[in-house]
Parts: sequence; C-alpha cells; structure tokens
Amino acid sequence: TSPFAWLRTRFYYLLIRLYFDQEFSIEEFTRGAKQAFSVVSKLLSQHKLDLLEELVSAEVLQVLKEKISLLPDSQRDALAADIDAIMYTTEGDVRIYYDDDGIKFVSILMCFWYLNGANLPDKVPSGAKVFQIVFGDENTKEKKHLLTANYEFQREFTEGAKPDWTITRIEHPRLLE
Repeated sequence: TSPFAWLRTRFYYLLIRLYFDQEFSIEEFTRGAKQAFSVVSKLLSQHKLDLLEELVSAEVLQVLKEKISLLPDSQRDALAADIDAIMYTTEGDVRIYYDDDGIKFVSILMCFWYLNGANLPDKVPSGAKVFQIVFGDENTKEKKHLLTANYEFQREFTEGAKPDWTITRIEHPRLLE
C-alpha cells in the first residue's frame, strides 16, 4: 500500500470513531471480516446461497445465484477459504457517504489472499496471476493455489439502524467472472 493510501485509511478510521462508532477498531473489524469471508466463501463453494441472505446484500446475492450455477466444480471448490488458509488480509478502499435521504453509510473493502487445494487448470486467462505452491517432498507433493478475493462490507450508521455489516461486493478474480 502506498503511504498516501495508508494515511488516508487511518484518517477514515479516525472519522468513523469520532462520528459514527466510538468503539470501532480496525483490528476487531478485520478479525470479523476474515471470519465472514471464510463462512461466505465456503457457503458459495457448497452452493448454499439461501444461507447467505443475512450476510450478503440482495443485489449481490442475485448476481451470485447466476454466476455460481455456471461454474464447474473445480472453480466452485476454489472459492472456499478456510480461516487458517488466509495468508494475508489488508484493507482496500474506505468510504463514508450519505445518500439523498441523509442515511449514513460506511463501506470497507477487504482484500484476502488464501491458499486452496482445488484442482484448477494450469491455463489462466491473460492478465491473471496464479501462484502455485508445492508442499512436501517428491513422494508426497501437495499443490495449492494462492488465490485472491475482495469483499466489500457496508454498514448503515443512521440512528436506529441495525449494527450489522453487510457484504455488498464479492470478487474472486479468475473464479467468479
């Protein structure tokens, strides 16, 4: 991350604490985002989309229903991220905005890098980068792919709104296109 982007996100975290949620902690948010990512990605891979209704926005859920049904099993398997297989997590863009009715929202884009042992083809679309990692010796090779995913979490901070974060964007490059 560039120093400017890092400074900008820290400024937004300060604004969130000052004006929206005095208890907000990016460390706690990141822990919860990792858990949500792991649960949602596993449900996606198992094609259990009805269980996502409380976690994912209706618009995203509709798009997922269309895309997931078209995926081959190997790609659907690659969506699943065990929480222990998440290698790196970072915040992307942080936004604070108001809609025309004065409703306040905060959204945080989280980027995840995770290992997955799905049997993916070696051929990748142009522009996509896939890293393969081999564990073990020559006799017990286990090939894993280092994959990325971007999940955007949004919460309404208008007085009286539920204090829940909802996933408003799900991207698994190369898998959900």
